[in-house]
Formats: sequence, C-alpha cells, structure tokens
Amino acid sequence: MGLTIGVDIGGTKIAAGVVDEEGTILDTHKVPTPSTPEGIVDAICAAVSAAGKGHDIEAVGIGAAGYVDDKRATVLFAPNIDWRHEPLKDKVEQRVGLPVVVENDANAAAWGEYRFGAGQGHDDVICITLGTGLGGGIIIGNKLRRGRFGVAAEFGHIRVVPDGLLCGCGSQGCWEQYASGRALVRYARQRANATPENARILLALGDGTPDGIQGKHVSDAARQGDKVAVDSFRELARWAGAGLADLASLFDPSAFIVGGGVSDEGDLVLDPIRKSFRRWLVGGRYRPHAQVLAAQLGGKAGLVGAADLARQG
Repeated sequence: MGLTIGVDIGGTKIAAGVVDEEGTILDTHKVPTPSTPEGIVDAICAAVSAAGKGHDIEAVGIGAAGYVDDKRATVLFAPNIDWRHEPLKDKVEQRVGLPVVVENDANAAAWGEYRFGAGQGHDDVICITLGTGLGGGIIIGNKLRRGRFGVAAEFGHIRVVPDGLLCGCGSQGCWEQYASGRALVRYARQRANATPENARILLALGDGTPDGIQGKHVSDAARQGDKVAVDSFRELARWAGAGLADLASLFDPSAFIVGGGVSDEGDLVLDPIRKSFRRWLVGGRYRPHAQVLAAQLGGKAGLVGAADLARQG
C-alpha cells in the first residue's frame, strides 16, 4: 500500500498528515479541535480531505485518546471527549470514502517509534509517554499487542500506591499520579512551598508563588540549576524508573522508549530514570538490562504510527 493519512487528535488542534511507506510526512493540514463530539468528527473529515488533496490516498489511521475496541473501530471511552461507544470508524469512512483504522493514540505513537524512530532494530519494545498523564504501548515479537478487548497498555493506571493519590480515572495511587507532567508540577509546587530559598529561579519564572509554577518553568529552572526544579525531576524519574523495572518483570523487552513532553528534557530526566530502573530491577546484577532510550519522533509519532497502522489494515 502506498500513501496513507494519519490523524492526531489533540486538545487544541487536529492534525492530518500524508505519510509514505518510509514514515515521511509529505503534507499536513491542521484544524482547531472543536468542543463537541460531532464537531470533532466533522473536523477530522475536513482535515483528512484537505491533507489528501492532490494525493492518491489508500487508507486513514486515527489516533484517539481513549479505549478503542478490539476491531479498531469504536472508541469505547474517551476521558477528554464525550465519546462513549462512539462508532468513529464508520462515521469517518462514510464521509471520506476510504478505509479507516482507529487506534489508541499512545499505541499509535509506540508503533511510530518502533517502525521509524528509536525502536528500529528491536523486536520487543515497551513505550511509555510521559505527558500530562502517562500512556504506553507494547510491541512484542514485532507485533502491537492490544489485548483481547483492545485496551491493553494503560500503564498510567497501574496502581503503584495502595490508597494513594486520587486519579482522574476514579482510582487511587495510579502510576501517572507519580510519573507525569502533572506530577512534576505538583512536586515542584510542594518543594517550593516548603523551601522557597531553594526555588528562587523557579519562583521568578512564574508569578513568584508556588501556585504559579507551570511545567515549562520547572524545565527552564532545572536547566539553570535550580535545586527544587532538579529535585522535582529526580522524584518523577524515581517513580518512572521503578515502574519500568516492574514492566521489565512482565515483558522483558530489549528496549524501553520514553516519549512525551517530559522526555523532551533529554538526559536531565532520562539519566535519573535509567538509574532508578537499575536500582529497582529485580535480579539486576545477574540479568541483561533493557536499554532506556529517548523517543526520536517527538510530536509526529502518533500521526506517523496511525498512518502506518492504516497501511497494514
């Protein structure tokens, strides 16, 4: 199969891109993300039509944040869109006249990294995305593993602290409450409140108060050596690395790929994640260690991965 279109549904924009067999994006079109479920379907179709103009498109892949059924057709539940058993595949196919595959956005990003990014050369890869929350994807034996009902790899909602922090999913102690962009900001605010003398750079980047600290402030301050910001990254990395050690016990991959906005800080966060992973890996002194790699495709991974999954049908 030749050219396909990948669609990435973001909180503020929907991006559609024409992708070739090498994972190269040839053309893109972006539209604002509407506020209603039906508006989002309209926007997806408009973006696909605009991006595909002048190209011979054979299929469309859509990355959606939510639980997608085993047939890759229906969004069973989307936390940020009012989709409940939404027949997204059928609705878009009827409008654009092309075969459509719907996939969880983290799965799509994992597949993109496996095929065209940091996962090349590996048969068994586990991907995690450290963004606002924590998502992931499983590739074992060169295949994307979705589980019997299509909703595997929701790593962010593994409970790591019994009766811990309340999560947006309704449970308590989920991994993403301790290893995510939200967690990073919480750590920084707590530390800045307790020891403001160690957070002078960090506080100055915001409005001068702990509550004014945002994720970009923590990153900027850490690069300038602010103690609270650096310690906050280390705390996030401690939880992230410990979680990877648990996943190694489950899947034994040759590589972990760490993506998402938090990972954009490179070795500032990846080095302490690697250290924590080695610390908590059971039998680590006697067994091979998976590599912990930085994602390479950045924000393009989901779009490219969705397009490639559509190519495979």
